[in-house]
Amino acid sequence: MEKKFGEPIHPGEILADELEEIGMSAATLAEKLDVPKNRIYQIINEQRSITADTAMRLSIFFGTTAEFWLNLQKSYELDVARQNADNFKHIKPYEPPTPNPVK
Repeated sequence: MEKKFGEPIHPGEILADELEEIGMSAATLAEKLDVPKNRIYQIINEQRSITADTAMRLSIFFGTTAEFWLNLQKSYELDVARQNADNFKHIKPYEPPTPNPVK
C-alpha cells in the first residue's frame, strides 16, 4: 500500500511488511498466534486496531515488546486526530475563575 508523504502509517502496514520480509502469509501468522484469520486480515487491511491481546501475541512471535505494537497503534491514532484538528477548534483551554477581590 503506497502512502503519501506525511500520511499516518497504520500498524497493519508495518505488520504486512514484516510478513513479506519473512515470507509468511497472514493466515499462517493467525494460526501461529492462535487468533482468527480475519483479525490479522483486518489489521493488515487497516480495518482493525491492534489491541493489547494482539500486541502480546505479536511481541512473542516477533521478539519485540507489546509496547512496540501498542505505540505504533497509538501513534497512528494521534496522527489521524492531528490531521482532523479542525474538529477540535471549538474547544477552549480551561481558565480558572478570577478570584473576587476581598472588600
